[in-house]
Amino acid sequence: MSPRPILALTTGEPAGIGPELALDAARDWQGLDAEVVAIGDPEMLVDRAKALGWPVKIDIVDPERALPPRRDGHLPVWPVALKRPARAGRLDPANADYVIDTLDLAVEACRAQRASAMVTAPLHKGAIIDGGFPGFTGHTEYLRDACAVEEVVMMLATDRTARPLRVALATTHLPLSQVAGAITVDSLIRVSTILDRELRECFGIGNPRMLVCGLNPHAGEAGHLGREEIDVIEPALARLRSAGLDVVGPLPADTLFTPRHLDRADAVLAMYHDQGLPVLKYAGFGQAANITLGLGLVRTSVDHGTALDLAGTGRADTGSLRVALNVAADMARRAH
Repeated sequence: MSPRPILALTTGEPAGIGPELALDAARDWQGLDAEVVAIGDPEMLVDRAKALGWPVKIDIVDPERALPPRRDGHLPVWPVALKRPARAGRLDPANADYVIDTLDLAVEACRAQRASAMVTAPLHKGAIIDGGFPGFTGHTEYLRDACAVEEVVMMLATDRTARPLRVALATTHLPLSQVAGAITVDSLIRVSTILDRELRECFGIGNPRMLVCGLNPHAGEAGHLGREEIDVIEPALARLRSAGLDVVGPLPADTLFTPRHLDRADAVLAMYHDQGLPVLKYAGFGQAANITLGLGLVRTSVDHGTALDLAGTGRADTGSLRVALNVAADMARRAH
C-alpha cells in the first residue's frame, strides 16, 4: 500500500458527467492527500478528454501493480471495457454491465487492500434497470449486497472545511407509501448503532450526539398525527440510551434543522430520503459527499446525478467529487 491512501474512483455512467469529473480532477490534484486511480474504459476517457480539449494523459495501470507517482495532468486507470461505444448525453442500457463491473472491481480492490477506499461517480438507475438489472435501486443497496452485510447507512455530509452537517437516513430509496412499515424498533437500533460506531471510528468523534427526526408532522403531536413516534421511535431510542448512545429525539423535522439544535449535534438521523436530504442539499449542494456506512470498507460518492445535459460540455462542477475524495481519504486514514 502507498503511504498515502489509494482511492479507487469509478467513473459511473459513461454517457454522464462522471468521466469528465475524473478527468477534470486529474488536471490539478492540489489539495488532495491521496493517490487516485480511476476505473473505466481508457479509450472512452481519452476520447472525452480530446473532445473537451483537456490535455489529460490516461495511464493504464495493472490493478495488481503499484500506481505511478501522482502528477497533475495524468489519470491512472484500471481498465474496464465498455460493452458499446458511449456518447456523452445519450444513455445506452447495453453498458449497464460495464457500470456494474467497475463497482465490482472497486469492491474487490478494497477487500484485497489494493485500495484504501472507493469513490463513485454517478450512475443512472434507469439505464442499469433497463440493461438487465430489474431489482437495482442504487449504489447503496448494490454495495450492501456486494459486501454481504445485512444493514448499511446512507449519510450525506457537507464540506469538512466548515462545521459539517451530517444527515443519515433510516430508510433509503423507498416509495413514501412504504416508509412507515419499514421503520421498526430493531431497524432503528441497527442503523443508529452503525452510525454511532462509524462516527467514532471513521470521523474521530469520541462521543457522538445524534438528533433523531420524528416520522410524522410535529413528531406525531403526542399521537394525534400518528403513533410511530410513540410505538416505534421512542422505544428504540430508550434502548439505545440504555446502551450508552447519545441520541436526542424524536424531534419535529421542521424545527430540528435549526442552529439551536444543530450546533450541539454531530449527526442527524432522518426517517426517509426526502425528509433529510433536501435540507442538506440546500445547505451545501455541490459541496457535499454521499457516504455509505457499515460496508466494512470506505465508500463515498458525489451528491448529484449524471447530469446528462451537461455531459461533454466541460461545465460540470467538480466540487462534490473533490469533497468525496477528501472525505474518503480522511476516513481511510482513520479506519486504518
